[in-house]
Amino acid sequence: NLELRARALAAIRAFFAGRDFLEVQTPLRVRHPGLEPHLSPLDAGEGWTLITSPEYHMKRLLAAGLERIYFLGPCWRGDELGHQHLTEFCMLEWYHAYLGLDGLMRECEELVAAVARAVRGATTLRYQGRALELAPPFARLSVGDALRRAGVEPTTDAAELRRRAELAGLGPLEPDEPFEGIASRILVERVEPALVGERPTFLHSFPAPLAALSRLCPDDPSVAERFELYAGGLELANAFGELSDPEEQRRRLEADRRARAAAGRPAYTVDERFLAALGEGIPPTSGIALGVDRLVMLLCDAASIAETVAFAPDEI
Repeated sequence: NLELRARALAAIRAFFAGRDFLEVQTPLRVRHPGLEPHLSPLDAGEGWTLITSPEYHMKRLLAAGLERIYFLGPCWRGDELGHQHLTEFCMLEWYHAYLGLDGLMRECEELVAAVARAVRGATTLRYQGRALELAPPFARLSVGDALRRAGVEPTTDAAELRRRAELAGLGPLEPDEPFEGIASRILVERVEPALVGERPTFLHSFPAPLAALSRLCPDDPSVAERFELYAGGLELANAFGELSDPEEQRRRLEADRRARAAAGRPAYTVDERFLAALGEGIPPTSGIALGVDRLVMLLCDAASIAETVAFAPDEI
């Protein structure tokens, strides 16, 4: 597995080198970690935390004029440990200016296929007893259609989504459960288990309350320019048409801070240099984060993510 992992890392770098991307190294220890309510950044002492993602600093590089960049290295998230999670994991994150989200889907599926060919010599494999074809094109499914398949008609209102989820047999849900929590439960319990077909699936067009750092679709602001990639029952990647409006970004970050405080989580300060970079301007950009360890799980038919690293957490 370690030999296969090394070939996968080499193939990733070769893929991006062939497309004129620049590999960048951003800080691993920061003062302003991601503020998403579900994240648990790890304390690194003296007011610093380990990164949950290189996103803020990579967007500062976009503002400085770089248009095709990628990061390949470690990130950390507390409260994430299991057969699909490591507290310390390998992240591939890349940003491509002037590329739309459809183009990023194509780039992502071409990367996955290229790594499979380099590592396994083919795009057809078996993962945990199921056939899996990693050659493009991958399947595409909107979140709205996925919710309908799960028996829940889409809405952007939290109270109404809770009512519809409970009518569909999901519940009981807490009366004050936020939209993100309700939607996450529907996705985890009803949608994701169905995404185990022979081909990977792009789950796209997320409801606006789940926009995170993505833009809202200009022709339909009820949905966001966001997709996730699933293969073999694993979530591999999360992508955005990147939000570039600094004032809207500030509003979302402050809302995340309030949500974190309400949930009893540390409400870290907003990264003002990141917002200043957005104020300077970044080009229209699509960005994506892909879990390398999970991709390696597919390629070596590993049931547990711990099988893909040199030392599992209980061996450190």
